Amino acid sequence: MTLAVVILAAGQGTRMKSKKQKILHDVGGKPMVQHVFEAAIAVADLAPVLVVGTGEDGVQALFGEEGSYVVQPRQSGTGHATMMAKSDLHGKADQVIVTYGDMPLLRASTLTWLADAHRQSSAAVTMLSVLGEEGSSFGRVARDENGRVEEIIEVAEARQRANSAELLAIRELNAGVYCFDGGWLWKNIDNLPLRQARSGQEYYLTDMIGLAVEQGRLVEALTVEDADECLGAGTRQELVVVEKAFRQRANEHWMNRGVTLMDPDNIYIDQDVIIGRDTIIWPNTFVQGNSRVGEDCNIGPNTIIRNAQIGSSCRIEQATVENTILADGTRVKPYTVNNDSA
Repeated sequence: MTLAVVILAAGQGTRMKSKKQKILHDVGGKPMVQHVFEAAIAVADLAPVLVVGTGEDGVQALFGEEGSYVVQPRQSGTGHATMMAKSDLHGKADQVIVTYGDMPLLRASTLTWLADAHRQSSAAVTMLSVLGEEGSSFGRVARDENGRVEEIIEVAEARQRANSAELLAIRELNAGVYCFDGGWLWKNIDNLPLRQARSGQEYYLTDMIGLAVEQGRLVEALTVEDADECLGAGTRQELVVVEKAFRQRANEHWMNRGVTLMDPDNIYIDQDVIIGRDTIIWPNTFVQGNSRVGEDCNIGPNTIIRNAQIGSSCRIEQATVENTILADGTRVKPYTVNNDSA
């Protein structure tokens, strides 16, 4: 079966109060949308389709010919954004995953799990859910007495219903990642109802769940174990939360592989970094970009390593090493800068 991935990347991110799109803000050393794109590349059989806004060329400049691009001419909701991908994918993919460009912690392995489960169930839609708190702003996953998914209820709508307290108490939340039967998706996407939202009339992708249920088609929801995978960043405050979760994941990864982090809460390691066993990293240290650090090194405290190649058994303390190569056994004097970028 052919799998395609659609990344919704047209949002302006006005709550960021920024000159650039929210998905282009860095997390873990690279733009948020790049993490999502790399996960999509790892699982998709076709080039990921990115739905971009009119005049927004930042995403296209980032990925070039690796991606396929369609334009959403106006901001009319997630359902409308997905409609824009129909011309690119109709008849080309048996399965279509739709996700957001601001979910940098979403793993490729989770997308594979989603697609595999969808293939085995023959559902119209298989979606990801996450267990959260009652006060969450995420939509609620409502199930019937047999445990089958009935609908996704947004918080604003839940508050208007007679059983609002019951609905808002639901802890299973919509993560915003869906795997659709490709033929069914494109046959039904144009039937989405137009809803009144705060910013105007919009088409909600969540209403595809209701359409499937009305037709007697199966809808499945898979609950992810790591709730951080479903974190998005629409504000600067949310960006901090996502960055902290990303850093915690990166630090746990390296500690599980034989690297000692003396104070993980104050050590910052980017995603593309590689670190050798028995290296010790001290507080207030940043290892960034495409840096490589050998085995048995002592790095920090108060050190920056950026796009540098560090040999084994090196000692770097209170220094900056950038765009350079250090041989095995190198000792870098405190308060120095090593930079060969010139």
